[in-house]
Amino acid sequence: MATAHKPNPIPNILTGIRLAAGVVMFLLLAGATSGWPLISATLSPDDQFAMYRIGFWIFVIAASTDWIDGYLARRWNATTRWGAILDPIADKILVTGAILGVLTSGTVQQIIIPCGLILFREFAVSALRETMAGRITLPVTLAAKWKTTLQMVALGCQLFARNWDGFGLPFDYLSHFQLFADVLIWLAAIATLWTGWQYFSAAKKQMQDL
Repeated sequence: MATAHKPNPIPNILTGIRLAAGVVMFLLLAGATSGWPLISATLSPDDQFAMYRIGFWIFVIAASTDWIDGYLARRWNATTRWGAILDPIADKILVTGAILGVLTSGTVQQIIIPCGLILFREFAVSALRETMAGRITLPVTLAAKWKTTLQMVALGCQLFARNWDGFGLPFDYLSHFQLFADVLIWLAAIATLWTGWQYFSAAKKQMQDL
């Protein structure tokens, strides 16, 4: 009797690690900016800078697994329904945690609007998927995957800008890099809204065809 083929669990494990990393990263970023009652008051500035740097590196490593687990799942033919569910959830937790972590720094007035637009879109599409589950299908599009990549690059740059002195870089170039990071987050917000509109348009068309 032929045995059932079991997909390699590594892609799903990486997805789960990315999901957990998003939560840990946010807690570190929030703690680094006095977000923990009582505990934050006992941290020295060096402790807070160290926590922010660790949060940044966790984000970079976790964001890298977004491509790796997808590549391995396709290469090993290990795509599973559970992985398809967890992957976008892990992405949203990582992106949301990074946005909230950036916003806690308190020096980001120029990117509050694009950050808010990204969060609104992500919650709206998640609500759409949940509400329409079982009635319509909204597979992740290629544009949405590139949108997520742009979001993570933009947020990585924002976090890097707030770690600038921690890496011993000259402040003469910080304003130029911050401008570059701000342009990226606006581009990410535009791409996020565009793909959100695509999802809602696809949902509307499918509902009309029912």
